[in-house]
Amino acid sequence: MRGDDFWSRRRARVAAEQEAEAAEVAAAARQAAEEALEEKTDAEILEELDLPDPDEMQQGDDFSVFLKETIPARIRTRALRRLWTSNPVLANVDGLLDYGEDFTDSAMVIENLQTAYQVGKGMTAHVEELARQAQEATEGEAVATAEAADNSDAQP
Repeated sequence: MRGDDFWSRRRARVAAEQEAEAAEVAAAARQAAEEALEEKTDAEILEELDLPDPDEMQQGDDFSVFLKETIPARIRTRALRRLWTSNPVLANVDGLLDYGEDFTDSAMVIENLQTAYQVGKGMTAHVEELARQAQEATEGEAVATAEAADNSDAQP
C-alpha cells in the first residue's frame, strides 16, 4: 500500500480533526478554570492550591511550583518578582546588559523641539552657519583694524 492513497489521507485527516477537537476542549477547560480563578482573591487561590505566599519566600525556596499552567498569571508574576529580588545574582544588575536601560527618554520630551541634525547629512547646516558667522566676525575685525590703521596714519 502506498502512503498517498485515499484511505491513508482520510485516516490522517480524521486523526488531525480529533487532535484539534481535543485541543479545543482542553483550551475551553483552561479558559473556564482561569475565569473561575479570576473571581477569587490571591489568598484564596494560594490556600486552594496549597501554595506558600510568594511575598514571604526566601532565597533557596522552590519557586518552580508557581510556574505551572494552573497558576494564574498574577500570582506567577508576584512569585517571579520575589525570586528576582531575593536572589542577589538576579537582583544586582552589573550594567553589562545591552538593553537594560530605557533609551526612549520619553519622560524628558520637550514640545516643539528643533534640531539642526538632518538625516543623511548630519549637522552640516549648523556647521556651515557657524563657519559663516566666524568668517563675518573675522572680516569685521579686519575692517575694524584697517580703519584703525587708517586713522592712526592720518593723525601724525
